[in-house]
Amino acid sequence: MMRNTTSRDRILSRLHGATKAPRNSVASVNVTEFQELTIDEKIECLKKLMESMRTEVHVVSKSGWVEAFAETLQRKGPGRLLYSPRTEIGAALEKYWDERKDSDETLPGLVPYRENVENIKDRLFGIESSITTTKGAIADAGAIILWPNEDEPRLMSLVPPIHFAVLDADTIFHNLSEAMENECWIENMPSNALLISGPSKTADIELTLAFGVHGPKELVVLIRTKR
Repeated sequence: MMRNTTSRDRILSRLHGATKAPRNSVASVNVTEFQELTIDEKIECLKKLMESMRTEVHVVSKSGWVEAFAETLQRKGPGRLLYSPRTEIGAALEKYWDERKDSDETLPGLVPYRENVENIKDRLFGIESSITTTKGAIADAGAIILWPNEDEPRLMSLVPPIHFAVLDADTIFHNLSEAMENECWIENMPSNALLISGPSKTADIELTLAFGVHGPKELVVLIRTKR
């Protein structure tokens, strides 16, 4: 008498067949080749992609970036700027502001991030702008890399409505794989490394975009070159 095949029998048969497959078989992966770009070409690619996402991008010299930043800041007119005094850009800002504090009243007030977030969170949500460093950028993705740490926690780039990010041109990578390999991400990966292409945005069911709902309403990137 022939036994009827049940669903259970068919499932067990498939599982049994799967165990006979070689355990060391790996699917072939096609590695996408990319064209080697010059620094200027990577800057142009990154700038074009980020501007398409409503990011404001300025290419400035490394020696004159503070002056260019101050002009952009005065044009936007925030009342206060949150920064970390323990970074290279923080020290440069303090020096520039100190030299002009008596002659230029249009510069916004500097707010150093020194305290634990629990002690300043009430003030933090009232600050209009912030500035942070970057770990680098990805040219083919049109995104900057943020690397939050104790000196520059994630809230610095998340809470104020305007976020300024300083990027060195020689840290722009062709793609994410190159950045991860060259910067040895596997050895010192933070809890929340970030790729950011533009200001915070979301859309309702009718696809109407709204900016600044879950983060900064404006993102301004200053790309510093050695020229």
